[in-house]
Amino acid sequence: MVVAPANDPAAPAPKSGPTRRSVLSLSGAAALAATATAAVAPAAHAAEASAATAKSNPFPRRPTSFVAVRDGKFELDGAAFRFGGTNCYYLHQQSHYMIDAALDDAAAMSLRVVRAWAFADGVGNGFPPLQPQPYVYDEAAFDSLDYAVYKAGQLGIRLVLGLTNNWPDYGGMRQYVTWFLNLPDDSYGSMVNHDRFYTEKSIKDCYKSYAEHVITRRNRYTGLRYNEDPTIMTFELANEPRARSDKSGAKLLGWVAEMSRFVKRLAPRQLVAVGDEGFYGDPNATDYPYGDYEGVRWKDLAALPNVDYTTIHLYPEGWGENPSSKPGTDPVAWGTEWITRHLTDAAAIGKPLVLEEFGLSINASQGVPDEAAREAGYQTWVDTVRDNGGAGDQFWLLTSRVDDGSFYPDYDGYRVVWDNDPSNATSGLAKLLAAHAKEMASG
Repeated sequence: MVVAPANDPAAPAPKSGPTRRSVLSLSGAAALAATATAAVAPAAHAAEASAATAKSNPFPRRPTSFVAVRDGKFELDGAAFRFGGTNCYYLHQQSHYMIDAALDDAAAMSLRVVRAWAFADGVGNGFPPLQPQPYVYDEAAFDSLDYAVYKAGQLGIRLVLGLTNNWPDYGGMRQYVTWFLNLPDDSYGSMVNHDRFYTEKSIKDCYKSYAEHVITRRNRYTGLRYNEDPTIMTFELANEPRARSDKSGAKLLGWVAEMSRFVKRLAPRQLVAVGDEGFYGDPNATDYPYGDYEGVRWKDLAALPNVDYTTIHLYPEGWGENPSSKPGTDPVAWGTEWITRHLTDAAAIGKPLVLEEFGLSINASQGVPDEAAREAGYQTWVDTVRDNGGAGDQFWLLTSRVDDGSFYPDYDGYRVVWDNDPSNATSGLAKLLAAHAKEMASG
């Protein structure tokens, strides 16, 4: 989740406190610290998770067929493929126990698709890098990602793997700009330096090399190259790419056209997605997510020939679409309109649409006073996706146990946990999302 920029006269002021983009690196470092000092995880929880998975997982067999797109919809083995899914970004950095815990819970919830990061760039950032230096890849550090792909396959779960990040968490675009141009990070400001990522040949060549290394690497646990494994449904170009220094959107559009063509050549049987949030880029719009402030033209990105499906994200509280920033605004109603408008436009373009990230955090001043209101908002949104032809949805964020058996911390207020522990306030929401996932899987 990202907030609207404060220095845009047409955009609402960002909310105070931590946001998703500001805590990802913190959460990764904290989890790694917990891993280093933790005792052996309780065997009882592991046994319970395994039993629940065996009982609840409707897709127990390793995928052997690739998800495809036909006539604007996902298809698998000639049948429609729709899903309720989630995000669990940290799979590429954690212990096998933590990976097992998260993916076993996803399977128990019937979540058919999980989105995770496949990048970690630069040294000295509090995480073990996959790419410590340009063109240098740490094979030992790839163990977690390899194992996550293997584990997901054993459970019949499909993965969406992101190849870089718009935000500085786990390195991302900021790290490339530092490596090649030694410019200060302005990811949360004008993005003049940041946006050189999209145009500098040296940076683009390095990104392509890393993408090729990931896509063609041989998994130590499966024996398959990533581009041979149907478990990996999608390679995603970036998490939430923006190009604020170019309001026309041409800079980002050109980069996506080039990189989607490159990735599709390497992985012709898998899907390619952009990973953007759905900003319309309308210079005449006064509502921030519909305007051109971020240099993103969603419909033009969606229409590119090597982009197989389109994505949107949804955080009305962080985007200023709430009664605190705009009196009288209902964040759930605003979000419902965001979904339905994109579904209509995606159908006209002829591409499937996935609500790839969405979240509400409890904040009475912003229209979500308690857990019951949060659950009602999620129910409204996933019902909107289901009833209006959406291909899938992936809530932010499923987490599970860490190595000492405790819950992964709720760093950003969006955590959902599949567990009946009395301390788990999100148990009702998790059950709601699990029921929705089963509905989507049934067609």
